[in-house]
Amino acid sequence: MKLDVNMLRYLSKDDFRVLTAVEMGMRNHEIVPCELVDRIASLKHGGTYKVLKNLLRHKLLHHDSSKYDGFRLTYLGYDFLAIKTLVNRGVFVSVGRQIGVGKESDIFEVATEDGTVMAMKLHRLGRVSFRAVKSKRDYLKHRSSYSWLYLSRLAALKEFAFMKALEEHGFPVPSAVDCNRHCVIMSLVQGYPLVQVKQLQNPEVVFETIIGLVVRLAEHGLIHCDFNEFNIMIDDDKKVTMIDFPQMVSVSHHNAQMYFDRDVECVFKFFRKRFNMNFRECRDDIDGTEVDTDESGRLCFSSIAKDAVFLDKELAASGFTRKDQEDIEKFIEGSLDKGASSGDEGAEDGTDVSVLNEANIEGVDSLHLVDQDQTSNLKQEEEGVEDNLRNCEAGPSSKPECEDVSDKEGDNDTEKDNDAELVKRLNKQRRRAMTAARGRRKTLSSRNTYKDKGGRSSTSSKIQHQLSSW
Repeated sequence: MKLDVNMLRYLSKDDFRVLTAVEMGMRNHEIVPCELVDRIASLKHGGTYKVLKNLLRHKLLHHDSSKYDGFRLTYLGYDFLAIKTLVNRGVFVSVGRQIGVGKESDIFEVATEDGTVMAMKLHRLGRVSFRAVKSKRDYLKHRSSYSWLYLSRLAALKEFAFMKALEEHGFPVPSAVDCNRHCVIMSLVQGYPLVQVKQLQNPEVVFETIIGLVVRLAEHGLIHCDFNEFNIMIDDDKKVTMIDFPQMVSVSHHNAQMYFDRDVECVFKFFRKRFNMNFRECRDDIDGTEVDTDESGRLCFSSIAKDAVFLDKELAASGFTRKDQEDIEKFIEGSLDKGASSGDEGAEDGTDVSVLNEANIEGVDSLHLVDQDQTSNLKQEEEGVEDNLRNCEAGPSSKPECEDVSDKEGDNDTEKDNDAELVKRLNKQRRRAMTAARGRRKTLSSRNTYKDKGGRSSTSSKIQHQLSSW
């Protein structure tokens, strides 16, 4: 739907009040009844139905009377509410041309009072091009029902949080300005999408920079999950900026390695096709960090050392569970075993998620070792008992040992008797419970028993009854 902000000039306070009433009613209604809209808006001089008719004419609302007479917000009405709120805050004063269209968002230019041009991103989940949100995003979490407007709002909040945190930690991202509903205001990147670049003087330098960003994100506990030529901006000075962050996940996600390998593969594939680069040589030094590579030069996800900053914990990225948070808190407090990281000399910070896994594995191994020690002790005791029995059979010189052995055997016999009595009692109680349950059941006759009157089954039952009486 085309965004025509000229209509904002002709909307009154009552119009925005009714729009807000419909938005509040959509918290627990898919279609908001007219009576509820009138009650929430509570206009001083009435006229709610006239305002609804005006908003419906401008396509800010959608009317539905299939089950009952009601209205719901459209994306255009949701855009107007967000823009009106941001204008009242003084974030910007004008809206310009559309500069980008994606499968789940539209991007426009906006300007402030002093003429500074910024970018406004409006999330529009639910388009025909991208409706598999429930399987590809984790916005819903445990919720089963949802609306596209609510999902767009969650996506905008998540992107704003990621952008703000990445900017604070020195990543080349647009600076986040403000966020309201499904709208995100950010600084305008002076550059071009990498997909539009046909030639580069030094493609190797740009490639190393881009791969270095992937590694740095993983070191901070995040994976982009959509790191390709469409989400990478580059300017005339070969400065790289990454965009589009709602789908980012944690390195603790169960599909983290697959997402990481996919991001790396997208970069390799683009530079190989566009600039005919050869990646057979292994790159051990990428952006100042030593990373292992495989035979084809690809990065190894397991070899990336995690940094001391857990951005996935701060931002509650997808895949970062409460258990991961508890493990990290324990590790920071120093309650975890320091011996888990003694085998890895390079991980001196002690914040690697793999170190935590190794600590858990070592704990399991120690349990197995304890079991082996116990079994060895039992074997030694059995051998000692057999030696004592042999000494008893050999002669009268070993009477005290024989008496000890006989005492132990007597104790074992009493324990066996007690166990047998306990088993008998349990079996008896189980039989009583089964008989009581059977006695309470009532035999339900079939609905078709009347059809069997005079048949074989009825005659056979009579014969059996007579035999039992004899």
